[in-house]
Amino acid sequence: MKTTLLATVALLAVSGTAMAQQKIPVGHLADQSGATSDVGVPFGQGVADALAYINKNGGIGGTPMAVETVDYGYQAPRAISQYKSWSAGAGKVAAIQGWGTADTEALTGFVTKDEIPYFSGSYSGHLTDPSGKGTHGSKPSPYNFFYGPSYSDALRAMLLWAADDWKAKGGSGKPKYVHMGANHPYPNAPKAAGEELAKELGFDVLPAVQFALTPGDYTAQCLTLKQSGANYAYLGNTAGSNISVLKACQTVGAQVQFLGNVWGMDENAAKAAGSAANGVVFPVRTASIWGGDTPGMKTVKEISKISDPSGNVYRPVHYVSGICSAFYMKEAMDWAAKNGGVTGPNIRKGMYQKKDWVPAGLDSVCVPSTWTDADHRGTTQVNLYRANVKGDTGASVEELVKSGAVKLEKIATVDVPRKLEWLGW
Repeated sequence: MKTTLLATVALLAVSGTAMAQQKIPVGHLADQSGATSDVGVPFGQGVADALAYINKNGGIGGTPMAVETVDYGYQAPRAISQYKSWSAGAGKVAAIQGWGTADTEALTGFVTKDEIPYFSGSYSGHLTDPSGKGTHGSKPSPYNFFYGPSYSDALRAMLLWAADDWKAKGGSGKPKYVHMGANHPYPNAPKAAGEELAKELGFDVLPAVQFALTPGDYTAQCLTLKQSGANYAYLGNTAGSNISVLKACQTVGAQVQFLGNVWGMDENAAKAAGSAANGVVFPVRTASIWGGDTPGMKTVKEISKISDPSGNVYRPVHYVSGICSAFYMKEAMDWAAKNGGVTGPNIRKGMYQKKDWVPAGLDSVCVPSTWTDADHRGTTQVNLYRANVKGDTGASVEELVKSGAVKLEKIATVDVPRKLEWLGW
């Protein structure tokens, strides 16, 4: 009896190991505590909920994913260290949902060598050139993908809008443009691209104004902005520090049209900044935002119940975008499963199989996107929104949106030219 019992235990252990090995390892790098956690938390939650929802509904071709989520605190060395553990040995991940620009760009050579598709929360234009043939010295990034327009294309769209806005307002002379943000790879990623287009469009480009990625007293920067006479200012940081700038500039009376980057404004930031956020223009990656009455939003709300069974939590724009990022990866993995196995090279090929692609069940949420082996700019269509903030913002975000005190209003869709010379830049 003892021998039989031991044999049974051994068999169960082997079976358990086999079952564990059958799962598809996937890495998820998130900022839950670092300098960009204000937007990293909702985006990361969207990714995590989506991956859990996918597992709950059949996984990848019937095989569940073994997802490991790691908070790296927005520290590139920690991201590199974690990547090394994910890319080594029998537990090598099939794909990674990543995050920041500094770490993603630092890992580009590694993921290329190891053939691990890397879906980042960084939309640096430097990640869009798979062959490295761009005219601005871009490095090959054949395994880097992201959902949404690049930082550079989003800024180009806002500058095209700003040029029209200046004319519509009857502005005389050249409008003045200034880039603002930390001296860091993330806010700097679109700086040169934006300043070059601004000059082409007839803007006077002023010296950049720096402010840290963390909240602080930025009165000095706002006084500089006011004295410069800037008309349009790009905020390159995430919402946390942008809120400080918006409030400080309101206090000193700097009358500027702020252009927020994709991480620079959302419903939470509008609440926190209050009336100082009123009028900020910024890009939104999705075709609809939380609460929209669309077929795809019903799927999004079901996914949200993974971490909020009550279904009552309001989800900001970044959460919805995280879902899209996860589902594009999922469908590429599905294709790989049917075409030779869920390996990095096959997942990469899966990303090239569809044109104007929207993941199943997410119609009218994820913007149609196309990736090719020559161009990883999934979309160059940019939806621009304006933050409208009225009255007191002391209530919850859900209540503020419901009452209309906080509203994200779509003002334009800009189709940025897919110029070859802008690839990788």
